[in-house]
Amino acid sequence: MTWTSAPAATSVLDDVLDVLEGRRLAVLTGAGISTDSGIPDYRGPDSPPRNPITYQQFVGDSRFRRHYWARNHVGWRHMRRTEPNAGHRALARLEAGGVVVGVITQNVDLLHEAAGSRRVIDLHGHYNEVVCLSCGRVISRARMHERLTALNPGFLESVTEVADVEIAPDADAVIESTEGFRVAACEACGGMLKPHIVYFGENVPKPRVAAAYDLVDEGEALLVAGSSLAVMSGLRFVRHAAKTGKPVVIVNRGATRGDALATVKLEAGTSETLSALAQALA
Repeated sequence: MTWTSAPAATSVLDDVLDVLEGRRLAVLTGAGISTDSGIPDYRGPDSPPRNPITYQQFVGDSRFRRHYWARNHVGWRHMRRTEPNAGHRALARLEAGGVVVGVITQNVDLLHEAAGSRRVIDLHGHYNEVVCLSCGRVISRARMHERLTALNPGFLESVTEVADVEIAPDADAVIESTEGFRVAACEACGGMLKPHIVYFGENVPKPRVAAAYDLVDEGEALLVAGSSLAVMSGLRFVRHAAKTGKPVVIVNRGATRGDALATVKLEAGTSETLSALAQALA
């Protein structure tokens, strides 16, 4: 049975507790858990229309790549300053207390790790590494920042202060003019460099997917926090849990593609809800 409610409705939160209490939880998170850290989501009810980058765009158009790296050069400064919020910290406490077996996250912001979660599967990779598409060499995003700064002296200073620039969930900053921006190539082979993130149009590496399924199987219930489940990379775990008879609880502002599979659906913010769950379950 699926329930919906206004944010923090006590009766539905009680239903959530009834389902989860006494069970070890696998957790799946999406962009909605990081909005309280200042990182906007793609599909929340108050989010502006966004078109996430695709792999085909990135590899197929040098102008698009230049535009992307220029915007990311600004957005990365914002991403590395973000801090975990109450929702991230609540999940870390639940894991430390033996309630949460681990977290599968669709986010690339590393905020679960920063909050103290120890078993985290970064399904789509993370923003602080860059990979060469030719030789496979991986470098830190900090090193890429150094190289882009050297190639484009004065560019960051010419852009409005980052606090006034809109930032997307993948560290992309909304900047109109990127003409003349120079993109760094791989120092080892001269190949194309790309953030070590799974873009739309790419597949999540099979070992990572297998590990995520194992985590869902290890849990006795699946808790989804802050995901619209709009893409199959997350929805498949909800389907798997439901198929194997595990309760599914979804906490999200707005409808999700998994609502029909939910044992309980709570329309509420993740920070307050996860904090309440940690207090009740840990």
